[in-house]
Formats: sequence, structure tokens, C-alpha cells
Amino acid sequence: MPHFMKILEIQKKRRVVARVHCRNIKNECPKPSCDEPVLHPGRCCKVCSGDFNSPDVLHDIPSVLTPEEEERNMKHFATLLTGRTSSVFHRDDGLPSVGLQQISNSNFVATGRFTFHRKNLFYSFYVSDPLYRPRALQFADFEGNILGEQALLIDGVTSVYQNVTGKVCGVWRRVPRDYRRLLREEKMFVSLLWGAADQEQYVLSGQVARYRSLSTELFTSLMQPAPGTDSLMMNGAGGTAIVSVSSSAPSVHVSVVFNGVFSPDDVADVPLVVRLESLEKQQVVLQEEVKVEKPAHELNVVEVQTAVSSAELRLLTRGKLVLSIASKKKPTELRLEGKVMTRATCEIFQGVLSSADTENSNGEDEDFEKLVSAQTSTSGMAWMYVNRDGSLVYSVQLDELSHHDSPMLVLVSGHRNGGRRSMVELEDLTPSLSSGWANGTLDRLSARELEQLYAGELALNVATRMEPSLVSGRLVPRPVADARDSHSPILLKRLDETAPATLVGMAWLAIDSECSLHFEVVLSGLTTEDQNLELCLKTLPFVIPGAPVFRRVLEEFRGNHLEGFVMGISQTEFLKIDSGFNFLELQDQASGSVFLSARLNRISIPLSCLPKYSDNDVPGSTYLQADSIIPEATKCYYEMQFYEEGSQWVSKQDPCIMCNCHQNLVKCDTVPCPLLSCSSKTAPGDCCPTCTNSSAPQESNTSVTRGCYLAGQFYAAGKSWHPYLPPSGFELCAVCTCDANTLEVHCPRVQCPPLTCKEHEAFRPDKKACCKQCPVLTVGDTQLAMDEQNPNGTLTHRTDEDILASGGCKYHATGDIFENGHEWHPRVHSHGEVKCVTCRCKDGTIKCERKRCPRSSCIPDTSAFMSSRRRNTSQLTAAGDECCPQCRRNRRHHRSS
Repeated sequence: MPHFMKILEIQKKRRVVARVHCRNIKNECPKPSCDEPVLHPGRCCKVCSGDFNSPDVLHDIPSVLTPEEEERNMKHFATLLTGRTSSVFHRDDGLPSVGLQQISNSNFVATGRFTFHRKNLFYSFYVSDPLYRPRALQFADFEGNILGEQALLIDGVTSVYQNVTGKVCGVWRRVPRDYRRLLREEKMFVSLLWGAADQEQYVLSGQVARYRSLSTELFTSLMQPAPGTDSLMMNGAGGTAIVSVSSSAPSVHVSVVFNGVFSPDDVADVPLVVRLESLEKQQVVLQEEVKVEKPAHELNVVEVQTAVSSAELRLLTRGKLVLSIASKKKPTELRLEGKVMTRATCEIFQGVLSSADTENSNGEDEDFEKLVSAQTSTSGMAWMYVNRDGSLVYSVQLDELSHHDSPMLVLVSGHRNGGRRSMVELEDLTPSLSSGWANGTLDRLSARELEQLYAGELALNVATRMEPSLVSGRLVPRPVADARDSHSPILLKRLDETAPATLVGMAWLAIDSECSLHFEVVLSGLTTEDQNLELCLKTLPFVIPGAPVFRRVLEEFRGNHLEGFVMGISQTEFLKIDSGFNFLELQDQASGSVFLSARLNRISIPLSCLPKYSDNDVPGSTYLQADSIIPEATKCYYEMQFYEEGSQWVSKQDPCIMCNCHQNLVKCDTVPCPLLSCSSKTAPGDCCPTCTNSSAPQESNTSVTRGCYLAGQFYAAGKSWHPYLPPSGFELCAVCTCDANTLEVHCPRVQCPPLTCKEHEAFRPDKKACCKQCPVLTVGDTQLAMDEQNPNGTLTHRTDEDILASGGCKYHATGDIFENGHEWHPRVHSHGEVKCVTCRCKDGTIKCERKRCPRSSCIPDTSAFMSSRRRNTSQLTAAGDECCPQCRRNRRHHRSS
């Protein structure tokens, strides 16, 4: 295959030496000729109403996208969640729920940020009191119809990032097209829910909308009613601010989304005062008077901007400023204020450190070049995040660094110098480097450095006395969700000498409450992106003596980045992962060589995904020995004999039946015979035939049959069989063979024949089938589950287009096709099947309804949210009906004297 080199023409310019001089233009504004001038968005001087010819000059503020550019990008959204909302939220019994009010001394308020990327909607929230984490998150339309729901309180799974930053993070995967349209048209609501599902639920809700300044947001403020305000008039009020800065000519741009600072007699042109001042209230950075033409009960937006000094900009980056918006007429009674913090978006900055001299080692930016001088065996990875007070928390792992003299770890930025890039040192992290690890916190980041960090322009560089850049890597911002919400990533190291010398990778792995394994892999130094790779989960025999080689292919891919998830992993596999007996491997499909590998450890697994034992519920991570990961008390009794947990054996009654012991239960399966492409015969006592041309001669001085052993079972030389993998049974998609000459066992997966039809037309005859098949239009074909008989008496395969044409429906949440009249329960990613909701396809339209419950006569105990959840009155239970709550009388406990 020919290779092409892209030639970039670089225009050389003369260097211009100049200095920047800043002045506050507002001091030069002419005096307005009217009594009540207004300040238009994007201007510096106030003018009279109707006069749009302002004499001022615009600030050098962060670039704001035009409406056309924002519509083209369509990726940033925000919301303000307060008790004042037009959203309709219905409980399970069909009744509307109350708003969240007076949980603490002041109103509860929340703000959210949303980033739409590759059909996934990543969400981030700040809650005014992080101690009260919401139970669930709901997306709904204007009519209150639930579009999706996700649980936010998950037992057994902890997030270091969310605990430190106080944020609520997650992702809505594969948003259906119709819901994306609602998002684009700003017709979607989001709600945060508190309280038990069978009680009165507390709700904060808000509209998801686009704001132009989100693309340059650097700080966020969550605003609540200030102390001393009118609690009755400010009930349910709140606000959020999107703060952007420009460090080249220091300036601040603030966009405030708010409600509640209006009195009943405020109808039009209401004056408000926006102030940005220090915490000690001794220094005012910004004070502007703005007017709201028509106050709204739920959402109002105002924008202000001003030039600032370098000292004031430092106060902003240190978290020393407070933003407020108040009524000009009643500033003490109607006022919102909040501290300016790090922006609400959940983000982590990660990078792979490699000696690869490529322009696209991270698969993110083709213009960022790494200045490295030589290839080396040293590799590493780094990940960072900004905590609530603006400090940068960093972690760096370096491998094979000990043989280098005086290594230096430096945080750098990339700058253009003439026609090439150079690295400018920002922070020296070498003092925290010890035994290949560097962990610490930087609390002195400037506004310029924060801008570069969020823009992906910062990098880490490792240098020595001899090498100015031994390894380096750019820090790429990535949203925190699923795999990236785990404790720490894993460094993938090179094993095979045939792999590229510069190849290195990092992998994130996490297991959710539904026992699905989420993973993300980032590679650097891959020679070609067209190379077919496999990401595998493997248990090696030398780790667990006598265990069969278990290998699961997680996903096949190409390129430098992979992200996905796997369902259906057994509890036994999770136990091995929890005990540290598994490896993550990156393999080349063509040669079978393992390029990168890493042993799995420190992966948090929910207890519900691990095996449960009758004597104790001790997780597998507490077992000290590899050969005793199952308690001895767990055994199976079968055919007058006890078998150890996890063992497998051949039935004494029938040699063609394999059994295994799993959690005190015996499971037996009939031995399936693999298909052979050779002349074969079945020897007496054998279950499956053997190739006649593969038998090997016996040793002349012995009568012992030559063969192989796997998991304690003997197989004659030349024998082929499907591997037996307890507790799931035989793996029909792999065939093991005992080599007649070397007596080695090889277990390759079944190679599927090429399809004679299009990919979307192929189907699997059953769930256990390894290969897809093309529809066969013959009479008597029972493999086609969706065939129907035509007038000629032959069978024809009904395609998705045929089903839709005859009144069928496509369920966008999962992509499934349903026949006209079919009913089903929808599935939600975080909850599984929702049995309380039934969907029905009728004439091409899907209608989903929640089961209506009769109104309960009892009163739930709403004080449980603030107390220790002790119930002193009648309560709701789900006894007898898992969808509808029922009243249950409390029985008083009497104690005799």
C-alpha cells in the first residue's frame, strides 16, 4: 500500500515586538441625555432607549460563537434547577410531586452542564448542598413524559472524582434521534429527585437550553437567596452564572441565568444590579446596572462584562470572589449570591507518555507535535482534574525510568515559534516524583494556564541530562463518566518485540451496578491506524495453578482510541478480577501477538456482582491465596462423591456428559462435537470423532496413549473439542485441538465464512450461534424466526423494512423493530426492564404508559429525608404490587415493665 506525505505550507512572518496597554473604556463613556439609560449586551457604555449607536469600543473578550456556529456545533447546554419550574413531574401513582423546599436553612438550588458528543449526552451538576446527593435523574418533555431515568445513588460503587469535586457526573448513552431533536429545539426538561421511591419525592427541575457563552466558560457560580432576604418572596429562587475570561487583555464576561429577584409590582424594564466582589467585601471587581424588559417567573438572562486588572484576575482563579444579582429597589430583600468556583463540567485531563514522534499519538489533535529526540523503553501515563477550589490534582506513572540519570518531570505548554513548535515550562513536578510515581496538587494556576488546560494545549515532558525530551504526552480533556469515573487507569506495557517500540497505552475500567464492564483504551505510537486489534480479558494458568486458560474478547477495533462496554460477565469472572487474577491484553488479529498487557487491580466491583456465600459475605479481594479463592465449605455432591467448588469432571454414568460445581450446585452438559473438515472416525468409548490422518505413533517402549491435558481432562493426540468453561458450559465458538506432534493445546475461535448478503440482512439463528447467516428462501427452513408464507407456498424472510411497511414500529431507545400490535416493557440503562411501564406498537406509532395506581389514603413520612429515616407515621410499601404503593399500619412496640 503506497504511503503519502502531507506537505503543509508555513508562511513565515516577521516578529512584531509590542506591548499591551489596557484601559477601562467605561470611564470614557459620554453622559447619556436621558434619566434611565440602558446597557446593551456586548457594549460598554449606557445609552438611551432606542439609541443603538453607542460611541464605545468593544472589549477584547473571549470569542462568542454566532448563532449559526452554535447551531452547527450543537454540543453545549446548561440548566438552572430551582423550585420555580413549569415542568410537570408525576409520581408512580400519577399524582404530581412537590418541589424541593426548605431542606436546609435556605432554598435548594442546582445547576447543570451538558455536552453532546457522538450521540451521547454527558451531564454534570453542582448542588447547593453536596451532602444531599440526589437519588435519581430524569429527562422529560414539556408534557412531563419521562424520556429517560438514571440512578445516582449506587451502593458499592464510589467515585473519587465526584467525592472530591462535589459534582454529580454521568452520561446518557445513545440518545434516540427524536430526543436529540427535543434537545436541539430546547424542549427538554431535567429533574433531580430526592427521597425514597415509595415516598413523597422532592424534585428540582429546569429547562435544558443553549447559551452562547458556554463554549468559553471557565468558571461557574451557583447562586442562592442571600442571608437576610425575604424568605417568602425568594421562596424557590436561584441562579447560575457562566463566567468567561480573557487573559491576553484581562477582562471578564458574566452571563447570569436566574429568577426570584422581582417583586409583584415589577412588570417591565426592571433595574437590577450585578456585583462581582471579594469575599471580604473590600474590593469590587464589577458592578453594573442592567434592565430586564419583561421579567419571567422561571428563567431570565442578563450579560455583563468589564476589563479587570491582573490582581483581580488572580482573585478569580483563587476562588476569592462572590457574584450577586439584586433588585435595585429592594437590594436587601431580593438578592441572589454565590461563590465563583471551577466550572461545573465534569472533566478529567489524561495523556499517554511515549517517545513516539508523531503528530497524532493521542488520536485527538493532528497539529500538536511532541519534541522527542530518541525512542526509549520508558513509557507512562498521566491524569489530572481541577477540584472545587481551583487546584489542579495530578497523578503520573512512569515505567522503566530508574536506569535514567536525574529525570525531570515538567508541565509544559505548546507555543508556535516561527515555523515550529516549542515547549514552555510552566511547573516543575520533579519534587513529587518518587519510584516512578508523581502525585500532588498545584494551587497556583493562572487564568492563562487554565485556558490552555481546558483547550488541551498543556502537556507533560520527561527530560534527562542527555535527552531534552525522553517521553512526553499531551493532556486531553475528557468527560467523566462510566470507565473514566473509576479510581485510576491502568498502564498497558509492551510485551512482544514485534510490537512497535513506541507503542504504549492506558486503559480505564469500571463496573456499574448492572454488572456491565465499561472500558476505554487510549494508545500512542501505533504505526498504522488500519491495523486490526483485539482487546481481551485473560486469566493465565501460571497465576491460578491448574486453571484453564480463559480468554474473552471484549471488542475488535482499529485506531488509537476504543470505548465500549460488555454485559453478561459471570460472577466467577468478577471474582477473579476482584482477586487480581486477570490481565487486560491488546492483541494483533493477524499475527496473534500480544502487543500490550497489564494486570488488573484496584477495580471497584459492586457486591451484587460477586458470588454470595451462605456462611459469610466476604468479597473475593480478602482471600489471601490464589488456590483458595472459594471457601472450603462450598462443595457439591454428585454420584456418591463430593466435588470442590469450581471443579469439573466427567460423569461416571455417561462419559459424554461434563459437569461442574458452582455455588453448591451441579450443572451438567452433553459434550457437543465440533465440525471436522477431514475424514474422521469414532473410536470405541469416544464421544466425538477424530481425524484419521492426525493420529501420531506411540512410543516404541510404552503403551501409554499420547495426548494433552487441559483443566485435569485428558485428550488424545489429534483430538478436537469445544472447551468447557464453568459455570457457563461449553464454548461453542472456540475449538481446541491437541497437536499430534508437539502435544500442545490450541483453542482458536471459530472462523466465520464470508457472508453472501449484506451485513444488515444477516442474522443469528439463535443466541448461542457464533456466526451470522444469510436468509435462505427455501421451504422448511425453520431457522428464520420471522418468516411468513406467501401465496405461492414458499417462505420469505421479513426484513425490517417489511415490518415497518406493515405498521410496525422502531423503538429508538434500543433500535429494536416490533410488529404491529406487539407490547413490551421498555429497558432503561441504569435500571434494566421497567415493568411498571408498558409500550405498544400500533400502526407505526409507539405509545408508552405507566401503570395507574389508585390514590393512597395514608400520608407518607416526609421527614425521613432530613432525619435518620425513622418512620413514626403510616408509610408506603410495595407489598403485593411492585408498581403501586400500599398503606401499611405501624404496630406499636410494647415493652413490659
